[in-house]
Amino acid sequence: MIHPKLVEAMFRPEFYPNRPEHVEFIETHISYIFVAGDYVYKVKRPVRFDFLDFSTLEKRRIFCNEELRLNRRLAPSVYLDVVEIAEDEKGNIVLGGGSRIIDYAVLMLRLPEDRMLQALIQEGKTGPGVMDIVAKKLADFHAHAATGEGIDEIGGVDTVRRNHDENFEETEKYLNITIPDHQYTFIKYYAFDFMQRNHDLFVKRVADHRIRDCHGDLHLEHICIMDPGRRGLSSDDVIVFDCIEFNERFRYEDIASEVAFLAMDLDCREHPDYAEAFVSSYIGHSLDCEIGDLLNFYKCYYAFVRGKVTSFRLEENDTGEAERRQEISEASHYFDCAYTYAAIPEKPTLFLMAGLTGTGKSVRADSLAPRVAASVIRTDVVRKELLGIHLSERHPEAFGTGLYADDITRKTYGRALELAEEKLMGGTSVIIDATFGKRADREKAVEFAESLGVYVFLIECVCPPDTVRNRLELRMKDDKGVSDGRWEIYLRQRETYDSITEIPEGLHIVLDTTQTPEECTYRALMKIKGFSP
Repeated sequence: MIHPKLVEAMFRPEFYPNRPEHVEFIETHISYIFVAGDYVYKVKRPVRFDFLDFSTLEKRRIFCNEELRLNRRLAPSVYLDVVEIAEDEKGNIVLGGGSRIIDYAVLMLRLPEDRMLQALIQEGKTGPGVMDIVAKKLADFHAHAATGEGIDEIGGVDTVRRNHDENFEETEKYLNITIPDHQYTFIKYYAFDFMQRNHDLFVKRVADHRIRDCHGDLHLEHICIMDPGRRGLSSDDVIVFDCIEFNERFRYEDIASEVAFLAMDLDCREHPDYAEAFVSSYIGHSLDCEIGDLLNFYKCYYAFVRGKVTSFRLEENDTGEAERRQEISEASHYFDCAYTYAAIPEKPTLFLMAGLTGTGKSVRADSLAPRVAASVIRTDVVRKELLGIHLSERHPEAFGTGLYADDITRKTYGRALELAEEKLMGGTSVIIDATFGKRADREKAVEFAESLGVYVFLIECVCPPDTVRNRLELRMKDDKGVSDGRWEIYLRQRETYDSITEIPEGLHIVLDTTQTPEECTYRALMKIKGFSP
């Protein structure tokens, strides 16, 4: 147990040599932190978890010294010393010099909160260009970080698998509280499928000494830019602190994992342009192009970890209802990010969202698109743009006439493929939302995808006629709608629709759109990835 008088004593300004005006106290699940003017004293709580053991005074001394040693690699000017906290002969708690040591503290220089990378980005005080300096700092650090025997063994593929096993085991109790069952299932399938398919790559990373003694906890609050407004910033202006000292398993890792951690943190805080700039710069400085093959896998892992750790806070007895709701929301956000990382295809993909008018193609396309990082091209929009017609302008022509004559439809589909090619060649997946009622149009789209060397799937939306009729009646009341689909159009399309028999079974996905968009997206993703529940 912690000494009963320690927190009270360290909360008093007179306890410290610099006599600060006041002391700020911060409690985490593993530390007591005292901010005393220009200095910070960090005391380890006497706790023991599966991943950490600070339960004895000797262990706290060891890990205080480890924290000092390890953090001096990236922040030598910040980590000053390990100091003794003692009890004097009168029973007073003093900083050093007492007759009996009761604990230890890591002494640090206080860093300015307004120069933390998260604050600088949030307040618009720095642009994505700053990530090049951060990337260079980390690439240099990783290049010189320890590797080899011991580190390779702990950081190899067996540990990666063990970490995932631990994640899923420890998260089961939060199913449908912070993580929906379908997201948990999909992420689990994805993680183990990826490790199995890429086993040789994981082994190669070890052989190539890509496993290093890393930082292990690389998020935005642990990066400080000392003079962000100065021209000619260098890596010396970047301070990275608070690494993991308590468990080598979380620190001995692939450098791709460390890069993914920070990129994930930027993504999940809605700074994707900073994440992209960071990853691009890091690969440029390190010349490690394999990072791109592992990035989403490790992003998924770390987003899941953040969701799990945030969920742990729900176990704290003093959590109020408002705070509990906030913790659930935050954890769910990270799990949702992990789900998206797991869903993103490994190379650009063309999705053909097909089906009769009113079967829910557009809604399902909009639901799927953010999960697979795809742009949506709607032929209803392309058609009207080709003819210079305002998108909400209604054109209730008869089936196969006017805007919907065969020659206009051919031009519309051709233009949709042109727009898709531009995006696919730029590395972005595409969903073409169209009827695709003619076999020739589907075959042309599939041949187009194959010529570009991208994946292709046809997703067919179906539902009962009564459901279609209700949807189309509601659509006609929407003045801002783009589609001119009506019940009579649906009936004619149904008569002329070529049944889909030419698409291989593994590439043809049928969705019953009486289910919710989220359910349809999950079912589509399971089929796209080839997972069998």
